[in-house]
Amino acid sequence: MKTLYESSTVEEVKQRIALLRPDTKGLWGKMNAPQALAHCSVAMETAVGDLRPPRMLIGRILGPLVKNKAFRDPMGRNAPTAKVFIVSDERDLRNEGERLSRLVERFAAGGPSKCTTHPHIFFGHLTADEWGVWMHKHIDHHPQQFGV
Repeated sequence: MKTLYESSTVEEVKQRIALLRPDTKGLWGKMNAPQALAHCSVAMETAVGDLRPPRMLIGRILGPLVKNKAFRDPMGRNAPTAKVFIVSDERDLRNEGERLSRLVERFAAGGPSKCTTHPHIFFGHLTADEWGVWMHKHIDHHPQQFGV
């Protein structure tokens, strides 16, 4: 599985982010491209430890049961999003792309030793390696949402 600890994966992610355009139409979902990038940045802020949202009740119940499947299978379209990760205001694509790229670079540069130890909002405890895989999987999902 790809991880954001690999420099080649980081470069691939940044190239795909750069391919998005403000008017790129989504194939599914409610967010536009700038909002999706902002949404990914909020998720990355959890991985680097800047944001420490509380566990969701539904995650405490279902998270451990679906974690292996979620890591193994492609992320589903229109998956529910925790309120803390919802971005509904208008955003600037260039600013959001730069913000996300900086967060991805920071995560990768810090390596596993700098990854958060705070539980994931849905899955609970993740190892640093699991955070690297999950953050790639999440960021990969959103460019796919826009055909990139």
